[in-house]
Amino acid sequence: MAKTYDYLFKLLLIGDSGVGKTCLLFRFSEDAFNTTFISTIGIDFKIRTIELDGKKIKLQIWDTAGQERFRTITTAYYRGAMGIMLVYDITNEKSFDNIKNWIRNIEEHASSDVERMILGNKCDMNDKRQVSKERGEKLAIDYGIKFLETSAKSSMNVEEAFFTLARDIMTKLNRKMVCIIYNFIFLMLCLNKFSYLCYLFN
Repeated sequence: MAKTYDYLFKLLLIGDSGVGKTCLLFRFSEDAFNTTFISTIGIDFKIRTIELDGKKIKLQIWDTAGQERFRTITTAYYRGAMGIMLVYDITNEKSFDNIKNWIRNIEEHASSDVERMILGNKCDMNDKRQVSKERGEKLAIDYGIKFLETSAKSSMNVEEAFFTLARDIMTKLNRKMVCIIYNFIFLMLCLNKFSYLCYLFN
């Protein structure tokens, strides 16, 4: 059967339990919001195909459990990830502080060139805010990572977050492809020159 997409990107949502990873996933994949989600057990995933620059991109988005007891299960999924979203809850200071630990997990278990993004979720709950937007932006700048505040409930910046991450992955892939092509051309030119020299001296 013919493929219905041009690229397949595996994305990972990580962060403390209760920050809204599952809600973000459902808002993006099904445009739905449910306040009665129970904590993810182990790992789950959804699929959505989007279009970027005329290319169909199939996003396989993995939702990981934030609880400590599932860490050994979920870290196995870091390796194949092309993009990782680190999610914290703007109404929960501890979930923000733990982003540094999650970044450490990425450095230990994920590919060195994985695309990353920090999301400050639940920004619709501004009256209960414990983490300012400026602190989120500063943390992202410190690590050289893109940052957005999102709300799965109101859908604010949810589409933008996933599309931005997908675009960054595609840009990186295109750069790699250009490098491969240039290296191939350079190799062919070198081989042709070598063949010409052999011809001259034979």
